[in-house]
Amino acid sequence: MVAVERIAIAAPVLSPAETANVMECLNTNWISSKGRFINEFEKGFAEKVGAKHAIAVTSGTTALHVALAALGVGPGDEVILPTFTMIACANVVTQLGAKPVLVDSEMTTWNMDPAQVRAKLTPRTKVVMPVHIYGHPVQMDELKEVLAPRNIPTLEDGAEAHGAQYKGTPVGSLATISAFSFYANKIITTGEGGMVTTNDDALANAVLSLRDQGYDITRRKWLIHDRIGYNYRLTNLQAAVGLAQLKRMDEFVEHHRKVATLYNSLLKNTPGITLPPEHPWAKNVYWMYTILVDGAAFGMSKDDLMTKLGEAGIDTRSAFLPIHQQQIYAKGYLGQSFPVADRLATQGVNLPSGNNTTEEEVRRVAATIVSLSRK
Repeated sequence: MVAVERIAIAAPVLSPAETANVMECLNTNWISSKGRFINEFEKGFAEKVGAKHAIAVTSGTTALHVALAALGVGPGDEVILPTFTMIACANVVTQLGAKPVLVDSEMTTWNMDPAQVRAKLTPRTKVVMPVHIYGHPVQMDELKEVLAPRNIPTLEDGAEAHGAQYKGTPVGSLATISAFSFYANKIITTGEGGMVTTNDDALANAVLSLRDQGYDITRRKWLIHDRIGYNYRLTNLQAAVGLAQLKRMDEFVEHHRKVATLYNSLLKNTPGITLPPEHPWAKNVYWMYTILVDGAAFGMSKDDLMTKLGEAGIDTRSAFLPIHQQQIYAKGYLGQSFPVADRLATQGVNLPSGNNTTEEEVRRVAATIVSLSRK
């Protein structure tokens, strides 16, 4: 019996360029949070997303945390965010003593619904956090129209959306301040790591200070600290990997889009399967290619499909469990209704779609799904 190779959900794609950069760090002893790769990675990333400033940090979570802190979020404040997202988005708000205020998603984009944001605004609303879910941009113009009368700042979470565009403008320059993740399964990676981008000089200076123990960057005097800060500095070793990855970002984005195009063509006529959205005004990078499974029409539930795919040697992941369903947060949202997020969570399946996913693997995954559907 011939063993079938297992298809991974996603894995980083590394090359000799990453190795060469890391070896330079090791050979020159520049292995901590100083070195040329940090500066070049920050400068290159800022140019890629069209932002004036890019500040490297230790993770996507710390990027969100330090961005909120720079915006002055604290006890008594409210931050509006989608319930259908990674729990880190709510955690960083809670860690600053503020309250996460949740909104449902639009079925047409799977992102936060601007109309619901309007309904959740209060005098305590400090920031709104649009999250570009699975690589599809939020409808930013509609959101900004809602927020304009009160001049409420936005923090966009672009962790899943490197290279995505809204009406031709890159994610990372659409909000007051933006945050990215470079975890190993992201479109580009530093292993662990993140980036904050902004066009606001004062916010950039605040982030620079906060990521480095509250160091007073305006005086530039050694060991002078004018605020409570954090140690959120990225290392030169990680930036060395990130710089090599950045040079291939466009290639990786195109790969994700080709994978999605192929999946779309192979699954479009499968009963009970809803394909991921892409509006004409959006460039979706399909960080995760995610389908919705209507159990009645397809012939089995999402969970049963995932089990069958696993038995066939195909790794999958469930879509996000919404914040309002998380055990640690659920009591705070009793009686609130989030039907779209509930549907996305109940029916959503992430299929293999990483930088390393091949055409042959996509065809095998799609063929297996079609074979399991109710004919």
